[in-house]
Amino acid sequence: MDVRPDQARLGLTSREAEARRRSGEANTAAGAATRSYAAILRANVFSFFNTVLFVIGVALLALGRYSDALISVGLGLINAVISAVQEIRAKRKLDRLQLLDRAAVRVVRDGREVEVAPDAVVRGDVVRVRAGDQIVVDGPVLDGGRAEADESLLTGESEPVAKEPGDDLRSGSFCVAGECHQLARDVGARSYAGRLTAQARRSSTDKTPLQRRIEFIVRLVIALTVLMSGAILGQAAIAGLSLLRTVQITAVLSGLIPYGLFLLIAVAYTGGAAAIAKRGALVQQVNAVESVSNVDVVCTDKTGTLTTGRLTVAHVVPLAGHDTGDVEATLGRLARSATTPNLTTAALAASLPGTAWTVRDEVPFTSSLRWSAVAGDGGTWVLGAPDALAAHLDTPPPQAVVAEHTAGGLRVLLLARPIDPHAALRDADGRPALPPLTPAGLVALADELRPEVTESVSRFHADGVALKVLSGDNPRTVAALAAQAGLDGGASMAGPTLDGLDDAALDRVVAATSVFGRVAPEQKERIVRSLRRQGHYVAMIGDGVNDARALKSAQVGVAMRSGSAVTRDVADIVLLEDSFAALLPAQHEGRRIVNGITTSMYVFLARVASQALVILAVTMLGLGFPYAPAQVGLTLLTVGVPTYFLTRWAPATPPDPRPLTNLARFVIPAALTTAGIGTAVYAILYESLTKFLTSGRAPADVVTDFETYTGLAAGQGADFVAASAAIGAQTGLSTFFCLASFVLLLFLAPPARFFAAWTPPTPDRRPTLLVAVLLVVFAAVLFVPALSSYFGLTGPGPAVFTTVIPALVVWFAALTAAFRLRLLDRILNPDSLQTGSIRPEDGI
Repeated sequence: MDVRPDQARLGLTSREAEARRRSGEANTAAGAATRSYAAILRANVFSFFNTVLFVIGVALLALGRYSDALISVGLGLINAVISAVQEIRAKRKLDRLQLLDRAAVRVVRDGREVEVAPDAVVRGDVVRVRAGDQIVVDGPVLDGGRAEADESLLTGESEPVAKEPGDDLRSGSFCVAGECHQLARDVGARSYAGRLTAQARRSSTDKTPLQRRIEFIVRLVIALTVLMSGAILGQAAIAGLSLLRTVQITAVLSGLIPYGLFLLIAVAYTGGAAAIAKRGALVQQVNAVESVSNVDVVCTDKTGTLTTGRLTVAHVVPLAGHDTGDVEATLGRLARSATTPNLTTAALAASLPGTAWTVRDEVPFTSSLRWSAVAGDGGTWVLGAPDALAAHLDTPPPQAVVAEHTAGGLRVLLLARPIDPHAALRDADGRPALPPLTPAGLVALADELRPEVTESVSRFHADGVALKVLSGDNPRTVAALAAQAGLDGGASMAGPTLDGLDDAALDRVVAATSVFGRVAPEQKERIVRSLRRQGHYVAMIGDGVNDARALKSAQVGVAMRSGSAVTRDVADIVLLEDSFAALLPAQHEGRRIVNGITTSMYVFLARVASQALVILAVTMLGLGFPYAPAQVGLTLLTVGVPTYFLTRWAPATPPDPRPLTNLARFVIPAALTTAGIGTAVYAILYESLTKFLTSGRAPADVVTDFETYTGLAAGQGADFVAASAAIGAQTGLSTFFCLASFVLLLFLAPPARFFAAWTPPTPDRRPTLLVAVLLVVFAAVLFVPALSSYFGLTGPGPAVFTTVIPALVVWFAALTAAFRLRLLDRILNPDSLQTGSIRPEDGI
């Protein structure tokens, strides 16, 4: 940008500023990148799954089947509301992100300083910057000014950076010392803060592995159901079934699609989030409850995450002519006498004794000086970096001691006093100047580790989770801190060395290195993306704006509560007590949920596959249709209630490494066995009832009952017989399916070896008690006329039990043999058990 020679003095005119504002060169915030509310509602309400349910529901409503319609439409609305609420909450958080304060800034307009709002600054303005101000635009320091900028919010570098004329000040940083004029070169979306905010606002929620698996399974079931429905409805059309009967059949077929899995996930996530919050972690993106269980690499910042952000005194080393007590007392009094305290003086005052002096003169610490001094009734003392004082010392400090402490990641400062006790600390112009000095002692300061970090690192390693430290601080200091925390990462790597690497070379470096220092936000993001390319599931922990991009790129973003508002808002999880250890319970809770939902998928899909096969077989046999819409409500007992409790009671063991494989190995034998015997139960009852009703030997009260069940008169002949035989057979089939589903729960959580065909016995007796309660409830459904009528059943007839009970015994024996002998493995790969590629315990 061309700058007029007098621009630093006059700035822009009001007319020039207004013209630039109108041309779009004002410092306005970056626009939101999220979807509109209407788009969110439209996408969630009219998703593919929900549209199918709504169409069926409307058809049932038009035919007066209000209860069936309520079930169909209700499931769709529940799924839509849960999904939409989650996305709207995320949109609100992202839209309100702002990195810059709204405090007024001073600019030079028409040759004088005026206060304007940050978004009223335009490109080319001259901005007055003073200590305490936040920088709101990008641009160079103009001639005649000097300042020190705290860029820790942007880069993670904890030390202020001196800015000379020509050096850039970046928006989002703070001026901590000095004052200057800055030329506004990059404003609004083009500024550093604008770019960071825009990137943070990107909506980038990843679907978790479990969500992807369930979506794949549901889509597969939909495809199979559509194919099967086409054949069955075609047959119904040929047979001349009524429109009402056709829609009822369609409703039953749509019930095969396990939409309840989405509801189950939402409920499990919500419960898990509540449990995790009690352990100190607030879940902001609900699928992070499950996502955190998959994490195998945790990337973390140093300051504020591994460390408290405070310093501690590690060692005090007296030099010639001084003893330890004197040096400690002097350091303590010097720290308490400072009128501009900082982290160093706070650490010295907290650890060392002493009272404050009466101060005559003081030179505060600045990053450009790298030393501070106090002159008072206790004499004149100087504290600074050894290399900053070296040129003024009469005796150099022991370099070996300094090097040893520095190599250990400690910050070493030298305490010295003037050779002339009356020497001044300033030159003739009043600027700070050092007199000849003599050294008195060395003090080594260490970053204070959070108390829980060492144990947490050990537990992460025990769980097979790798840790990598990404910090803006000196690589050597970061490596020393990581070693104190128990992280042995070998050699550390400086961020700038990564810039020249292509993706393949970067992947090799990232895989071999655990500690990175001097890394910029862009480099943190590249490291996270590298880990993802290598197949890792990554969590990123940070507290500053410099971590926001990496948090967005990771599968799980974790922020400290004390961190910046931007970082908290983009994070999936916020650690409420700034405790690194809270992530471990969150991971264990996530594993429990994954295991619970995986077990629930076994129950869901075994039911879906069994019912689909029965429908297909019965239809091919020409024995009517095996289910009525009201009977679908029994899945509340066979699937809904059990899966809810199984999810809550699941153990927090590592997730199954082969979930789809083992799912198939359980569901296929269970579905084939249940469907085969269930079809036999239905066919036997259908044929026996048909013969019974056509024989003329049926008692009058039985005929009257069937007239009530079917809504048909006995005089309607074949239609009455077919409808009566169908509802009687449906009752037997539903009874068999319910009892088999209850026993199937005992296969998944066996209380004894008798049921341990699929997995070893569990000491948890809650699933067994659940089965007992479900049996009692189902007995009430059968024996209470109002309930049996509501679910479309005939009640407990003798023929039902004489058929169902023996069938249940055969089913149990057959399924036990299939699981114990691994029949599916033998059929698909006969040599697998002999060669050892499939072991019996693999199914567990």
